[in-house]
Amino acid sequence: MAPYRVLVVDDSAFMRTIISDLIVRDKQFTIAATASNGMEAIAAVREHQPDVVTMDLEMPQMNGIEALQFIMKDNPRPIIMLSGISEDNTRDTIKALQFGAFDFIRKPSGIGSDDILAVGEQLLEKLRTAAYVKTSKEMLLQRQELASKSEPIIHNERLNPRLDKVQDEARKARQTRAANHSLQKAGLESSKSKSAKPLDDIGGDVQVTRPAPTSQSSAKRTETAIAEQGGQAAGKPNTKGSKLLDGTRPPAARSAPPLKSEVQPRPAGAFRHLVALGTSTGGPRALHEVICSLPADFPAPVLVVQHMPPKFTKSLAQRLDNFSQLTVVEAEQGMAVQPGKVYIAPGGYHLELAKQDGGYVIRLGLQPQRNGHRPSVDIMFESLASFRELSIHAVIMTGMGSDGAKGMKVLAEQGAVSLIAESEETCVVYGMPRCAIEGGYVKDVLPLGEISSQLVKAVAKN
Repeated sequence: MAPYRVLVVDDSAFMRTIISDLIVRDKQFTIAATASNGMEAIAAVREHQPDVVTMDLEMPQMNGIEALQFIMKDNPRPIIMLSGISEDNTRDTIKALQFGAFDFIRKPSGIGSDDILAVGEQLLEKLRTAAYVKTSKEMLLQRQELASKSEPIIHNERLNPRLDKVQDEARKARQTRAANHSLQKAGLESSKSKSAKPLDDIGGDVQVTRPAPTSQSSAKRTETAIAEQGGQAAGKPNTKGSKLLDGTRPPAARSAPPLKSEVQPRPAGAFRHLVALGTSTGGPRALHEVICSLPADFPAPVLVVQHMPPKFTKSLAQRLDNFSQLTVVEAEQGMAVQPGKVYIAPGGYHLELAKQDGGYVIRLGLQPQRNGHRPSVDIMFESLASFRELSIHAVIMTGMGSDGAKGMKVLAEQGAVSLIAESEETCVVYGMPRCAIEGGYVKDVLPLGEISSQLVKAVAKN
């Protein structure tokens, strides 16, 4: 079988080389082309038709998110974003995932061989998944349609004049880089080429007038800013029952964000239903669809495990909170669990439900990884099994692997009310739901768009 062809997009010549070298370590992949900005990426996708694309977020002329939106509309294919870990980068990464990116990895933090190799292994794992998963244009356009509900996208009509104006220059820039590289290797660069611009700057004279980014409403920005101002509590977090590593603390609980509606909060423990959602690859899109479709008066708390590294889960919670009628937060140690709130497990910590002072609280722990993940869906599900007084509604959505299947079995044996798996037709990766279904404990297999309405009905009925 012919190797899968990968387009590498990064404005740094050094990073393009590093990423390309990491990819071709696996003989299943070959480099179809490289690009130094979003405009070049769009042209390269059209010209080379790669199987998978790796895309940097921050680039000149056109950034990764803009290029992603155009490619997903014009030539959809799996795109893996490369992100830094700054707050802006994590926020933009979550946005990219909702706009249709297949997955993401963090960029190497330095030139140390250990870090680069570790990132390389993660990248190859995600490339293999992306290459093996059939990603139809219909599904990708469906993901793009979901993104359009939350934020305006860049349409072909707006981009085509920019693209037509720059395509030739972008192609010439790639050809010039290739020619210069050949000359450098042969030691034949002329004095003219020695005085030329650095490789990263070639094509930089192409001027493109970019439209001002569309901002969200000032009211929502104000609300988000208020929510972000909360700091870590100074006191020692409650670690009762958690297997925490010495000297390491989970996030401490802080004051709750402002209410989004006139629906009054009920005291902790004043609920009979609890929803638990588990997901991995493709999860941000799925979570947006489900959580943002739940009504403001939804009478149950929602616990969420999304396989994601530290820092990114906070940005995920903030973005979902911007669009959901419910309050969405990154879960913190000892935080009271209340109906109408969504608690997302922080990256690097397992999330469990615990009882304290007559109510229910969040318990975070650093137990070993389960199924290669921390947080783990299995651990969250298993922690709910002992609360027989609650009607549990468990959902497994898109994701690679089998995390959550064993936990769903435990919940089924304890009489959980709802055991739902996302159907193959809407999954980005039909791994976790398939394993749960094959286990024989799933009661309902539903397309993504029907999960929230099923939860509303189940909670109202019971």
